[in-house]
Parts: sequence; structure tokens; C-alpha cells
Amino acid sequence: MKNFEADTINETQAIEHLKIFYPTIQNEIAQLSAQNNFPAIIQSTVDYLKVLLQESKINIVNRNIKMMEWLYKNGTFNVKHIIENLFIRSFGSLKKHTDNQQWNILYQYMPIEFQQIYLNQTRLDEIMFKKN
Repeated sequence: MKNFEADTINETQAIEHLKIFYPTIQNEIAQLSAQNNFPAIIQSTVDYLKVLLQESKINIVNRNIKMMEWLYKNGTFNVKHIIENLFIRSFGSLKKHTDNQQWNILYQYMPIEFQQIYLNQTRLDEIMFKKN
């Protein structure tokens, strides 16, 4: 039986892609990689996106989201799970770092699958944390 994850990107491979794609935080990624801490690496990318948003670099943020979409589509179950639960879940926090116009632009260019995951997460959060 063929292993369906053989052609997919695992955490180690994803880290190597992220080191290349994020030269600004490459040292931080390398340090976290040495600790085998893929979730912290994804969190570092989120923190970097917040800095870019504060600098109004929406186009660069969009490009970074597209990169994460590529990793998500080609990643193993674990890679996808971490991207969903850290990167996509962070969109609510990213939204707080933008004005309405910036958020609309960002959301417009966000991959549809990420939009759907984000909306589902938001709905579930509202249900789970709804005050009676």
C-alpha cells in the first residue's frame, strides 16, 4: 500500500521552506527548528505578519498568506493541523491590526479555503464562548 503522505511536506521540510521564504526571521526560525518547535515557528510567522501590517505592507502579507496556503495544500496532516490552529486562527488577531479597508483587501485576496476555515473557527468560538 502506498503511503499517501510520501509526496507531502512534513514539518522538517516546511521549516526549510519557511527559512527561505522569511529571510527577515530566518535566525529565529533556525533557533526554533533546533528545538524541533514547528508550532512556535508558525507563531513567529504570524508575529512577523503583524509587524508588516503595522507598516501597511498588505501586499507582502498577502504573499505570505499565499505561501502558507501552498504549505497547507502540500503538507502532512500535522502541518495542516498546526497551520489551521495557529496561522488561520490568528486572522482574528491580524484583523485587529488593520483598519476596515486593509482588512477587506487582505480578506479579498485570502485563499477561499482559509476564509472558510476562519469563518468556521469564528462560528464555533461564538457558540462555545457565548454568554448566556
